Amino acid sequence: METQSNSYEPTDMSSKKGDVSGKYLTFCLDDEEFGLEILKVREIIGLMPITSVPQTPSYVEGVINLRGKVIPVLDLRLKFGIPGAERTEETCIIVVQVGAMEIGAIVDRVSEVRDIYADDIDPPPNFGMNVDSDFIIGMGKSDGGKVTMLLDIDRVLSGDSSMLMGMESEETDAELADASF
Repeated sequence: METQSNSYEPTDMSSKKGDVSGKYLTFCLDDEEFGLEILKVREIIGLMPITSVPQTPSYVEGVINLRGKVIPVLDLRLKFGIPGAERTEETCIIVVQVGAMEIGAIVDRVSEVRDIYADDIDPPPNFGMNVDSDFIIGMGKSDGGKVTMLLDIDRVLSGDSSMLMGMESEETDAELADASF
């Protein structure tokens, strides 16, 4: 007698990127749904005052002071080349852990935490040589035909983490200098 298991099974892409099944926090940018590994998420917060930092890319909003810790914040819409939109009550910041650093990512809205099984994940499509899609670890499929792009948030933010780390330490140094007077 064959028994069904609810365990996650690796797919063909497991040799390339590892088993990508698991729990994902899903969120929306425009009408597209994205997901990131729940273990990378530190917290979800509403919008709060953001201090701009000069001479940063347009998608870098600045920094926030979250319970005494300075955290860089970027707008994922702009990072992905999606035109900016008016912020709503659902717009929020997902604070993620990238290496030893926490980074805030502004999204249009958070959807849910979903278990996505290996059978429901396809490898990312090959768009050709001129398109970098290494930051997509898979395409999650749902019963309704919707596709969720599963992101490797480390790769999404990898090029930014060095710059953001500098921003974080400069802002902290400036706060310390101000506090000493």
